[in-house]
Amino acid sequence: MSALMLVLVSCGTKDGREDSTEVAEEQNEEIMQSNKAEEDAEFAVEAADGGMMEVEMGTLAITKAASPEVKQFAQKIVDEHTRTNNELKALAEKKNISLPTTLGDEYQRKLENLREKTGAEFDKEYMDLMVKDHKEDVKEFEEQAEDGTDPEIKEWASSKLPTLRNHLEEAERVHEAVKEKDRG
Repeated sequence: MSALMLVLVSCGTKDGREDSTEVAEEQNEEIMQSNKAEEDAEFAVEAADGGMMEVEMGTLAITKAASPEVKQFAQKIVDEHTRTNNELKALAEKKNISLPTTLGDEYQRKLENLREKTGAEFDKEYMDLMVKDHKEDVKEFEEQAEDGTDPEIKEWASSKLPTLRNHLEEAERVHEAVKEKDRG
């Protein structure tokens, strides 16, 4: 088992760096005493990775989006997810949960792909990603609020649901406006 872990840890990404999300998950597996605690930690890791992605993509959209409505949405996402990310960091520290410090490979690839887009194509792709991501977020946060075992993590997830639902509704509205503009 130790040899397998050593091989897994030594295998980095293509550019030689380790996936920060995987490293955090491995550290939490070593610390957590039960599968339920490990599931709570896994939720926190995924929420942190997703939150960082939201901020990174939002920051990019603020400077690169063609539509003022997309830029305004992106600013709201950056502001609110930065605040949420900071709350999660404090909660994770209190719970002795390791969080990723950089984007995981999956989100890094999505960010790099988005960087290649410009104009209306950028707006459409960014808003498409925001709709998809917020649908996933709402589902994951609902599951954690319902099935989580750590009362504080469960409550934190529950408290974020109204904001995530609002982001989803707004993302769908802006996405539709962007598609309409593209058709027009």
